Amino acid sequence: MSTARREKYDRRQREVVSIAAALFARRGFQATTMDELSDATGLRSGGLYHYIGSKQALLFQIFGELMDPLLEQASAIDTGTPEEQLRELVRVWVRHIEGHLDHMAVFAQERHSIEHAPEWEQVRASRDAFEAILARRLADVGITDRLQHFALLGMVNHTATWLKPSGRLTADQIADGYCDMILRT
Repeated sequence: MSTARREKYDRRQREVVSIAAALFARRGFQATTMDELSDATGLRSGGLYHYIGSKQALLFQIFGELMDPLLEQASAIDTGTPEEQLRELVRVWVRHIEGHLDHMAVFAQERHSIEHAPEWEQVRASRDAFEAILARRLADVGITDRLQHFALLGMVNHTATWLKPSGRLTADQIADGYCDMILRT
C-alpha cells in the first residue's frame, strides 16, 4: 500500500474509532448496534468491518487510542527539574483526557466486562507502563506513598466525568492545581 493510501486509511480508521467512542459513550457498547455504527460512520457493513474487524476489536482500538499516545507522550518527557517533569506529565495527561472524553467514558463503562479477554493484556501493559512513569516522577520529587500515587491517579482520571473543554479552567490549570495539591507537604 502506498504511503498516501496508508495515511488515508489510518485517518479514516481514526474517524471510525472516534465516532464509535462517541456512540459507545452515549449508548453503551452492548446497546450500540453495527447498523448504528454504519449509519454514524457512513460506511456499509463491509466497509465498517474493513476498518474495525469486529465490534470487540473496535473496543480495543478505542482503548489503544486512549493509552498508547499518552504513554508515548509521557515517555518523551525528559527535560527540566523533577517537579517540572511531574507537572508536564500531569499537563500532558489532562490534555489527553480533554481530547478523549468519549474514550475515557467507554473505558470506565466497559473495562470490567472485557478485562479477561486476551487483548486486554496490551491495554494493561500500556496502563502499567504509564503508572510506572508516574511513580518514577513522583519518587523524583520525594513522593513514594502509594496513597498519594493512587490519589493523583484518581483525581486525574475522574476529571473526565466533569471536564468541560470550554470551561473556566484550561487543562493546564487543572493539571497545575492537581500538582499543587499533591506537592504540598
